[in-house]
Amino acid sequence: MTALMSQPVRVRFAPSPTGYLHVGGARTALFNWLYARHHGGTFVLRIEDTDKARNTAEATAAIYDGLRWLGLDWDEGPQVGGAHGPYFQSEREALYQSYFDRLHAAGKIYDDGGAMRFRFERNPVAIHDLVCGHVEIDMSDPATNPDMTIRRPDGGWIFHFVNVVDDIEMGITHVIRGEDHLSNTPKHIQLYEALGAEPPQFAHIPLIMNPDGSKMSKRDQGASVASYIEDGYLPEAVLNYLCLLGWSPKDDREKLATSEIVGLFNLGNVNRKGASFDIDKLLWLEGEYARELSPDRFLAWGREGLLKSGIALDVFPADYVDAALTTCLGKVRIAKELAGYAGFYFTDELTLDAEGAAKHLVPENASRIAAVIAAFESAPVFDAAAIEVALKQTAATFGVKVGVLIHPTRLLCTGSTVGPSLYHLLEVLGRERVLIRMRNWMV
Repeated sequence: MTALMSQPVRVRFAPSPTGYLHVGGARTALFNWLYARHHGGTFVLRIEDTDKARNTAEATAAIYDGLRWLGLDWDEGPQVGGAHGPYFQSEREALYQSYFDRLHAAGKIYDDGGAMRFRFERNPVAIHDLVCGHVEIDMSDPATNPDMTIRRPDGGWIFHFVNVVDDIEMGITHVIRGEDHLSNTPKHIQLYEALGAEPPQFAHIPLIMNPDGSKMSKRDQGASVASYIEDGYLPEAVLNYLCLLGWSPKDDREKLATSEIVGLFNLGNVNRKGASFDIDKLLWLEGEYARELSPDRFLAWGREGLLKSGIALDVFPADYVDAALTTCLGKVRIAKELAGYAGFYFTDELTLDAEGAAKHLVPENASRIAAVIAAFESAPVFDAAAIEVALKQTAATFGVKVGVLIHPTRLLCTGSTVGPSLYHLLEVLGRERVLIRMRNWMV
């Protein structure tokens, strides 16, 4: 262990491209990346694509896209290169064969009906885990720990064997992975020993659980990193939240810049118990980040969110789109919410909120709304300040609070009872659009 600690840190993330990038995989990649960055080490991306029947190019692309979106750059791996490639297992056949031949020559493997099995040493194996502490697993009983297949009858390699070979060849010093792999670790340690290699240090991090305590599966809410990209989450908010799933800075803070997390990250602060995924907490954290966006970044983020929602922005002047989005700054958490919050800017086909209409668009308000229309028509300018004066003066004429006029005006102009500041959104819509929408109810 001392020898490994004296070496430069080298960690890896080794996903299988058989589906989208799962949030659990992304969290594993993040912990490895943070450990490498904290120690000035190397983060390796390796694609474990030996399952030819299930691997897809789309899944591989999703891994790249998800990691890059989160800001997890890799120092070695596909599209980057490095001295320990190739970084696809499908391209390392000759290497696996050479290690297989070494085991075969040493009498460590045998044929079992066409499958090649590795012969375990029948004794307890001690694991000094950096998260779980001292763990000992007894390998003496073949009934509970049968000899491990390392090559199938069809010639295909088993994960356990090629995983160990690659970690040896790539000089991996620390294996940080999910706790579900803890039971595999004694098998891997015996392979290292049989190959005359010193095992890396292991750190098994807690699994991500649903709020009900079940293990988070691919079908559960929040499981796909691609869904965060599609819905318009901010990557720094998602990264911040993922780091809190099983790790804590121990100072009660939850919102942390990535640079702070890198400086604070250590495996000693990784929790032993499962980490519960809480979508509401993620949305809260996302909202905190969204409120701090610079105007320029908010506009770019908002445009992308509206386009993904199917709103055609190119038919509107750029300054109109920017003005509309500016009224939403600090009001939404994810970009996907913008279509519902501000979609009224980009369509004249409004559907009025039924509950709001029943409450505010009542006969006794008809004369008041007509008076608001008249006040808007005669206003010398149509900006937020003039609109506020017009509404307040009209309310005073009727002897009512201005809210009595604000609610129906908002509903007629946006279709909703909630939204951006009324005075500012009316200014952005412009006098002509506002009057048309209000007059339509009067007809």
